[in-house]
Amino acid sequence: MMAGNGALAKLDVGVLSAEQQEKLRRFKIRTRVDNETYLRSHPEVEVLIGGFLRDVILKRPADIREFAADHFSNPSLHVVIGSKVEGNME
Repeated sequence: MMAGNGALAKLDVGVLSAEQQEKLRRFKIRTRVDNETYLRSHPEVEVLIGGFLRDVILKRPADIREFAADHFSNPSLHVVIGSKVEGNME
């Protein structure tokens, strides 16, 4: 299978032993819980992603990669995100 072609979605977990499948299941659960915990403790991530998606939808850039590079390399991005996070907490 080639990476980038949805290869992970096509993996056959049937080739794993029962023990490996259980370890994989526990790993997926632990990873999901860890990710959720991280996102809940870092509200700036939601503001960062939400702001980017809002700008993409409103501005509809022709070159999304260039737009993303410009957006996330903005020297004042941390100030904008910080003020929005503080505004959400009030």
